[in-house]
Amino acid sequence: MTFEDLNLSKVQLRALDDLGLQHPTPIQERAFPVVMSGRDVVGIAQTGTGKTLAYLLPLLRKWTFQKHPYPQNLIIVPTRELVAQVVEEIEKLSAYQSVVVVGVFGGVNLKANAAAVEQGCDFVVGTPGRLYDLIVTGSLKFRALQHLVIDEVDELLELGFLPQLTKILELLPEKRQNLLFSATMIPEVATIIADTFDFPVTVEAAPTGTPLENIEQYVYHVPNFNTKANLLLHLLRDTDRYHRVLVFAPNKKLADVLFDRLDPEFPEEIGIIHGNKSQNYRFNSLGKFESGEHRILIATDLVSRGLDLSGVSHVINIDTPDQPENYMHRIGRTGRADRHGVSLTFMTEAEEKQLEAIEALMDQRVDVLPVPESVEVSTELIPEEMPQSSQPIPEVRLDVSDKGAFHEKKETNKKRPMTRQELQEYRRRKKARGRKKR
Repeated sequence: MTFEDLNLSKVQLRALDDLGLQHPTPIQERAFPVVMSGRDVVGIAQTGTGKTLAYLLPLLRKWTFQKHPYPQNLIIVPTRELVAQVVEEIEKLSAYQSVVVVGVFGGVNLKANAAAVEQGCDFVVGTPGRLYDLIVTGSLKFRALQHLVIDEVDELLELGFLPQLTKILELLPEKRQNLLFSATMIPEVATIIADTFDFPVTVEAAPTGTPLENIEQYVYHVPNFNTKANLLLHLLRDTDRYHRVLVFAPNKKLADVLFDRLDPEFPEEIGIIHGNKSQNYRFNSLGKFESGEHRILIATDLVSRGLDLSGVSHVINIDTPDQPENYMHRIGRTGRADRHGVSLTFMTEAEEKQLEAIEALMDQRVDVLPVPESVEVSTELIPEEMPQSSQPIPEVRLDVSDKGAFHEKKETNKKRPMTRQELQEYRRRKKARGRKKR
């Protein structure tokens, strides 16, 4: 099937041709007629299968020019990077249409976002927190809303956006078409669907957890983080093979540690992106990686969801993710658009259970590669790897009820009752002192 077989307008086909796109992916092909029918849709597909175009193509086909300033389409996504990507996709796909799109997210001046939406738009794309701010301040009104899209909803929930998402849903007009797209289906997502959607049609391109066939997956057994860093350095020295590498770190701190170790050896070749970096820094890092200026990008799971990073040759997992679904999202950054990709995971003995859960989800084993002999095996552990004592700290109580102090008094200072003779002598001396005063 080609895009010409879908009920797309001539201007849409022209825009797709400019982008070099001819054939829809399975999720795009299956979702298009259902979305066009007006039914609520739940789309489940692996990362990298074209979910964004699966909802944008029919929405742009249904779009009509309106004189009023109110958006017809609301798209809710988890991160500012995904906002920028969806906005860019809409602009490309509507190159020959008079569509106005506005992207809003936190980290920028609220007044700037408010001014943009108040000028009028057809599509508004945003993160839950900033969208809610604009709604309650009255800048964003949905009097003409026709379609709601919740993209990467499981990631929205994982990032703690459920309260804002729930409030937004309560403030939207009831008469609308609801579209939800995600790579996984978790119980919390099912609850949102049951509470919000009206007899939705589920469109599934592949079972949840099924790995993409064009991704080779391997695992290295290593003893600790420092050895992982040494192995990473060794692999990245092969610039021909590892020509476009996305490295996932378990958290922001270790991402910075990796960057500091790699940057001296690969200057001007490496970037980093995580939640502690500024908005401009993150966009700049992504732009340099996407343009090919940077060969290596270090990231946390922040960018493992939704972002379309083209041409990634290798995904390297410095850790084995706790959640098997996160592993699927990570490796889905390579092997996109029918290209070949490779995934490498560095695993310690403590992470073996995580790998077992991943293999159970995929229903297949991940092949083991030997660590090259030239890689230095470190014995030094980072603080996070230090063994934690399981023994409780004893509670120390000081009983001073009898002694009245924390040390033994000298024998001469201890109080004792006076004898009769001592008492008489004490009274005699006291009486003598009284006479002298007179």
